[in-house]
Amino acid sequence: MTKLLVEKLGGIATITLNRPEQGNAIDMDIAQDLARVASDCASDDAVRCVLLTGAGRMFCVGGDVGAFADAGDNAGPFLRELADVLHEAVLTFATMNKPLVTAVNGPAAGAGMSLAILGDIVIASDAAHFTAAYTGIGLTPDGGMSWLLPRLVGARVAQTMILTNRRVSAEEAVETGLVTRVAPSAALAAEASALAGQLAAGPVRALGAARELLLIGNTHTLAEHLAAEARAIAAAGEGAEAQEGIDAFLARRKADFLKT
Repeated sequence: MTKLLVEKLGGIATITLNRPEQGNAIDMDIAQDLARVASDCASDDAVRCVLLTGAGRMFCVGGDVGAFADAGDNAGPFLRELADVLHEAVLTFATMNKPLVTAVNGPAAGAGMSLAILGDIVIASDAAHFTAAYTGIGLTPDGGMSWLLPRLVGARVAQTMILTNRRVSAEEAVETGLVTRVAPSAALAAEASALAGQLAAGPVRALGAARELLLIGNTHTLAEHLAAEARAIAAAGEGAEAQEGIDAFLARRKADFLKT
């Protein structure tokens, strides 16, 4: 069975973690496939939005703990290699010049939670919940969790989640800013697809530039970031998306960014 499913349709690349019997646990095959697919989606101009979800009842339980055990005395090097490969995918998804939507169809733990919260917009099923999980088996976070989580929910909540492995429900995840919104399980796929379609029809180059500004904002002084914003808006203003958007606004019509 293919462990990672990819469908490109209508400008949307839908990526589905596909080990449902194993809770979509991340082994080396999935990590390598994610890195490869992330690179492909980032470089494919026909892909205007990426949608990441899971098959079956779980979104992703995290790393394949059985594989960790099988590594035996080689667990340290194995985990380093697995993390490095997974991090290739995470960095590509985070920095590509097109938006990422995650549809969290069920529980997300460990690296699965890292992938779940990576989306620009995160829609969680009402059956989803979130657990850091790492310290429960004597490990530390990967997948960018210790970088992203405090930026989303604040240091205190992140400390509690990572150090105590407290489970966070979908409803609480919305309240803390961990996810964007909750959808009924039966409606999740349709809502996520509709959102991805809306983003894919938007000014994707401008969205990509906005993603970059949001990503680098915490590392800049105010003066540095104001300069970065000025460069970005000037570059956008010279592009076909801005011309179409401005023309459409003045003509009181809907902008057609797909033609730009």
